[in-house]
Amino acid sequence: MNTAQRLGFEKNTKLLIIHADDAGLAHSENQATIQALEKGIVNSYSIMVPCAWFHEMAKFAKNNPQYDLGIHLTLTCEWENYRFGPVLPVSEVPSLVDEHGHFFKKREQLRENATPEDVEKELRAQIEKALNYGLAPTHIDSHMYSVGAHPVFFKIYKGLGKQYNLPVLINEQVMQMVGLNPKSNLEEGDFVIDRTYVGEYHYFEKEGLAAYYQSILENLDPGLNLILIHPAFDEHEMQGVTINHPNFGSEWRQQDFDFFTSEKTKATLQKHNIQLVTWGDIKTLNSF
Repeated sequence: MNTAQRLGFEKNTKLLIIHADDAGLAHSENQATIQALEKGIVNSYSIMVPCAWFHEMAKFAKNNPQYDLGIHLTLTCEWENYRFGPVLPVSEVPSLVDEHGHFFKKREQLRENATPEDVEKELRAQIEKALNYGLAPTHIDSHMYSVGAHPVFFKIYKGLGKQYNLPVLINEQVMQMVGLNPKSNLEEGDFVIDRTYVGEYHYFEKEGLAAYYQSILENLDPGLNLILIHPAFDEHEMQGVTINHPNFGSEWRQQDFDFFTSEKTKATLQKHNIQLVTWGDIKTLNSF
């Protein structure tokens, strides 16, 4: 039986998770994520524990356990002026930070500097902080998929999923995107998402992201599909956070929010018989 059948659907059903990354990053990100969950068709989100606005989103998560919640494990900080670092004291994970105590901006810097011991300590600390807040995560995933910066980091990531009995986001396309070879890093028994989609810059620059997402929905294949979005509002706070970073920037995030809260998009799902499922549903299928 495939995933669709195990979830009670026909074999060739088009399954879809619409997932919002980066909750906790900023107030704007939180408010857009909340509205997308309450009013739109976003049915999953994950929270960045090290960020300044984690507490606001953690309160929402505790008060709204009906929504699918992941821990967005964070080892990098890509922004120019908005900087943050680990949950643990810098003295405990010195290989994860630059000279100012902030996470590195790029996966390559993480790969060159971080020790596996520090990576595991920090990722575990992020999960434990979320649990200590009373959160009940349905899965774990990774900011910028930085866990794919090195095969050993990826193994740690999968190991944490097993230790906490949580599914982890694994997908061959995403692995290849960050330079991680699926053939040598996937093992028998790994739960793998069939297809993952993330906004593409040339669509954003020319046609807008709505055209990209509309094409995905109209041509979605059977199996388990995941669309990763980053909803926020194109206003002063997010413009400041994402300055000089147009890809996944403030305007980009507004387009994500607009498309996945529109009535037209809801109608597209119905027209193409796309069934929304969650990580919580997946969690019921296996012991991870």
